Amino acid sequence: MANEKTKRLVISREFNAPRKLVFDTITKPEHIIHWWGPKGFKPTVLKMDVRPEGIFHYSIEAGEFKMYGIFVYKEIKAPELLSFVNSFSDEHGNITRAPMSDTWPLEIMNTWTFTEKDGKTTITLSGMPLNATAEEQATYEAAFEGMNEGFKGTFDQLEDYLAKL
Repeated sequence: MANEKTKRLVISREFNAPRKLVFDTITKPEHIIHWWGPKGFKPTVLKMDVRPEGIFHYSIEAGEFKMYGIFVYKEIKAPELLSFVNSFSDEHGNITRAPMSDTWPLEIMNTWTFTEKDGKTTITLSGMPLNATAEEQATYEAAFEGMNEGFKGTFDQLEDYLAKL
């Protein structure tokens, strides 16, 4: 899996919404289609089965570009914790290499925690590659700044969506 030298991506963001609602927007297809993915992309839920070893298989598209991803859920403690292995995939849910890099890790272990204080919820996500080569780990670590920017845009969309609920 990982060793003590493996660096994790850690991002936290506070939302002005109760924890259960925030958790639901991430685990229910009727919500996630309104905000998931990079800005300018339209998400489609192909399958969402939120239980241990269940999957979330999705596509995101912008114009002619379309790509697929898959989560395999590992642990769910609603509304406190969500852990899953995330990968790029094909339209059938088979794990594939990332379209942007031949050295991107095939699997990323993600743990998202949800804490609530005074009606506001903080999501803290932590991610690291699983079974990655040194080159894949280096590619992942070199992308921290870009992933921070990408999640900022995605979480901006979540914040906008939550404001409408």
